[in-house]
Amino acid sequence: MAKKGDWVRIHNIVLRSEQRTGKLPDDTRASDLQMWTKGFLQDEAAEIGDEVTVLTAAGRLEKGTLFEERPHYTHSYGDFVPEIIEIDRQLREILHGGEK
Repeated sequence: MAKKGDWVRIHNIVLRSEQRTGKLPDDTRASDLQMWTKGFLQDEAAEIGDEVTVLTAAGRLEKGTLFEERPHYTHSYGDFVPEIIEIDRQLREILHGGEK
């Protein structure tokens, strides 16, 4: 149960597929235009799936379906690549003049 002021993520359908312009590629036009927005919950309390309002970091009020409580980044830049360390070392030497 999320409560007022909690950082949450909401989901909203901006345009249904049948509302999208005909100038899009077929596979794009066949999909709904969706929006996920993070912000501070403005409702007193809500559960996943409830329609809620959030205040975004930019100060906008947005409405949508509560999708996630306390969202966080889960991406990475992939597995460790040892060559990147060597590239970093070489670049630092070039940019800073090595021993000069």
